[in-house]
Amino acid sequence: MRLIRYWHGGAARTGLVQDDRVIDTAALSPSLADLGAALAADGRRALATLSVASVASTSLADAALLPPLATGARLFCIGLNYKTHVAETGRDLPAQPSVFTRTAESVVGAGAPMLRPAVSEHFDFEGELAVVIGTPGHRITEASAMSHIGGYTCFNDGSLRDFQKFSVTAGKNFDASGAIGPWIVTADEIPDPTALVLATRLNGVEVQRSGTDMLIYPLPRLISYISQFAALRAGDVIATGTPAGVGARRVPPLWMKPGDVVEVDISGIGVLRNPIAAAA
Repeated sequence: MRLIRYWHGGAARTGLVQDDRVIDTAALSPSLADLGAALAADGRRALATLSVASVASTSLADAALLPPLATGARLFCIGLNYKTHVAETGRDLPAQPSVFTRTAESVVGAGAPMLRPAVSEHFDFEGELAVVIGTPGHRITEASAMSHIGGYTCFNDGSLRDFQKFSVTAGKNFDASGAIGPWIVTADEIPDPTALVLATRLNGVEVQRSGTDMLIYPLPRLISYISQFAALRAGDVIATGTPAGVGARRVPPLWMKPGDVVEVDISGIGVLRNPIAAAA
């Protein structure tokens, strides 16, 4: 299944995508109106069994896609989690996962412009695979971690490198500087998330490519590690890190600028495409 958040009829809604149509999950069951509820194990089972034949739908083309974030969802991000990216930074391999957070306001959905702030031109791309929690848990074991995944999506960890140099929080949290989407593909449709191929393109030119099997810390380790200090909730997102090829490590550096189009393409999930615009 593909689940989205979208704007339609003057309201934000959770949707079930079927081919080129979208069904409001609240029309199927009021208990599934929130994305977190739809992603929970019971919600996914209900969506798989409920009849959609008699429920009104909307054209996907008419649905303005929002970030697929559940109410109150937190966005955990992993730094330096591909050996190729660690190598291009010249840093040592991390002794444990490096975690930072982004605010919900720092990301936009597919098709919406990622904004370059007026105070910086060092606007970089980072294509990533993101895991979305379905089953809540605290102090999750690595052995059981995969059962807590509700789905997967694409993520662009847009970064203002000159600010990040002094503060990761600042460099990663400018409003509308990142992107997530276009939808969440439920875990049952991706039996092996280590077999995916991630590519990032800037203006149609490929700038990053890697298999997701190249992660330093695999998904069970990341989920277990984060759950030691934060009880994970349905809808929480873990962005798993970016491979080599970021603009900051190129000679000369390659920065995103207004008028550009950036895409994060992950096999089995889809393409997260965003134009770049100047912040007002």
